[in-house]
Amino acid sequence: MFPKWFMDWNRSNPTDIYRPGIAVGVVGGAIFVTAMLLTWGWPYPTQSLQTGPRGTGMSVTEFQRQLAVPDPDRALVYDNPPFIPEPGEPLAGEVYENVLVLDDLTEANFLRVMTAITDWVAPEQGCAYCHGDGGVETYGEDNLYTKVVARRMLQMTRHINESWDAHVNANKQVGVTCLTCHRGEPVPSGTWFLSTPTVEAASGWAAVQNRATEVSQSTSLPSDALEKYLLEGEIIAVHDLSSRVENLPGDPLIQQTERTYSLMNYIDNSLGVNCLFCHNSRAFYDPAQVTPQWATASLGIIMALELNTEYLVPLGDLYPPERLGPLHADAPKVACLTCHKGYQQPLQGLNVIADYPELATTGAPVYEAAMEAEAPAEDAAAEDEPVPADEVGDEEAAPADAPPAEDAAAEDAAIEDEAAEEEASGEEAEPAQ
Repeated sequence: MFPKWFMDWNRSNPTDIYRPGIAVGVVGGAIFVTAMLLTWGWPYPTQSLQTGPRGTGMSVTEFQRQLAVPDPDRALVYDNPPFIPEPGEPLAGEVYENVLVLDDLTEANFLRVMTAITDWVAPEQGCAYCHGDGGVETYGEDNLYTKVVARRMLQMTRHINESWDAHVNANKQVGVTCLTCHRGEPVPSGTWFLSTPTVEAASGWAAVQNRATEVSQSTSLPSDALEKYLLEGEIIAVHDLSSRVENLPGDPLIQQTERTYSLMNYIDNSLGVNCLFCHNSRAFYDPAQVTPQWATASLGIIMALELNTEYLVPLGDLYPPERLGPLHADAPKVACLTCHKGYQQPLQGLNVIADYPELATTGAPVYEAAMEAEAPAEDAAAEDEPVPADEVGDEEAAPADAPPAEDAAAEDAAIEDEAAEEEASGEEAEPAQ
């Protein structure tokens, strides 16, 4: 590439260009980085949420740019207050056929809730997603699996709001509705299926791990954590912290420990937090030193287990093949990600149950909150309404110390005459021009 004389000259006159080059590169790079930080600022500023005592490193760190952007699904929530039932109003169970869950609602509230469910689950497909393309007279039929599943999901939603208040409303009243999971989609995101075995071609015992899967959050940890803990109900535990301890029957081994870590990693990613959101940095295994979130998360694990076994898995026979799992044709199941979608609270803690007392209990809906909200509005409207003149009392028409109308008229006439006399005398006093 280069002439022979040039190569010979370089061999006979060696020069160390690497040390100066490295020095210039390091200094130049430092100057460039410093200049960028001073002009553009820190590219990824963070903000920490303290979860424990100061000085223990207990904090959840998040990027400020992510905190500044609200959950876009919050835009799907809109005000839809209930109608206060009037005595004698017909109920949905009396007006429509085969209404098994919302039959105790008035017709107006029944249609209001059904319209909201359509917006939450199938806004593009509309009512036909559950009731078919026939007329209203066919809405009572159970020909589509979607309607049967939706009915069971309504029962599940009511059960969650009534029986799992300590988890759902741990901080404040927020509740859950179909929107919490579905977010305007017929099939909610964040569901999971059985994925074992994951490594079939490996020799020996593959231990259901060392293969990146969605359930393992693309790590080498076991991919059956959700199956074992949120479906089969195994105890979540790790091996003994001491060395050379004899394992008794039922004691967790390394396999169970790594599976526990897999579940913890899944929960962290589902909520957008880290281990210190629930655990104490200096005593991970001490249940007396955990954060309050630990109890809330523990209830959530038990709740997910119950929902999967009591509500979701039994629906497997109703689903068409395209709705079942790819390996075992199992029904879709829920876990933390199904509701949370990467946030500490679903929809960032937005109260979604306030306008839907019909979904807050398995019994008759309670409209006390709606009635209390309506009463002040009626009082304010009554205060702003003008009072007709013929309804004004004598006391309001004229003050007690006001002079009679005749005396006031005579007094006004005297004032006008006096002003006229002064004007006439002024004109006579003017000199002639």
